[in-house]
Amino acid sequence: MEKKKVLFVCFGNICRSPAAEAVMNKLISDRNLENLVEVDSAGLVDYHRGETADPRMIEAAATRGFHLKGNARQFDFKKDFDAFDYIITMDDSNLEDIKALDFDNTHVDKIYKMVGFSKRLVVPEVPDPYFGGRKGFDTVLDILEDAADGLLDKIENDIIPKE
Repeated sequence: MEKKKVLFVCFGNICRSPAAEAVMNKLISDRNLENLVEVDSAGLVDYHRGETADPRMIEAAATRGFHLKGNARQFDFKKDFDAFDYIITMDDSNLEDIKALDFDNTHVDKIYKMVGFSKRLVVPEVPDPYFGGRKGFDTVLDILEDAADGLLDKIENDIIPKE
């Protein structure tokens, strides 16, 4: 069976999307799904291309056992739309920007907003913590943990539909 591929997208790929990638990787490992699901992250802009994640997010994530790795990259609509099965955005702006890059609407069925998978929390989007304090990074992680669990449930069901 071919792996399902998930791409998390935020503005700069240094806070929310790499954190979502780390949270999802831990859930995938906890559920022993490494052979079935693969994740990556990207940003809409190239301001931070090549940089590691924001040190504040790295620290907040580490306290919960999540390890952010890799370097920021920009979303490549020529490759990423075809390479990924799920393109998960962090907020309304990211969602609209990704949809606008899908010029002929051929990938609309794989574009989602992260909070659409939340199981417990009811929030409109994953807020950008960049200009806030530690509490903002913790809030982002709370939302990502909840929504990643729901997203992985959906992926599992897509791979192995329950009767």
